[in-house]
Amino acid sequence: MPSNAELERRKALLRGLAEQHHAQAIAALPLPREALTALFDHLDQALEAGCDHSLRFTRQFLQQQALDEATVVPWLQANGGYCDCEVLANVEDAWQ
Repeated sequence: MPSNAELERRKALLRGLAEQHHAQAIAALPLPREALTALFDHLDQALEAGCDHSLRFTRQFLQQQALDEATVVPWLQANGGYCDCEVLANVEDAWQ
């Protein structure tokens, strides 16, 4: 059985890896984190009437904010956001 010092060393290594992974994920965001949060807020309001299973409201937001759709949309899709409601259900859950 490993000593307490060894267990603490392993925990510290795991924490360091988790922090590194988190930092890399943040750096890979194709838009500022504040804009991503604002997108989620926009979709919360826009989807009160329901989702038409497109990225209509997402694209609208990206255009209004002058954000690059060609970069953001594939990233959203890679994170499970193929329509507006999936952006909220999948992407928001992963990033909030």
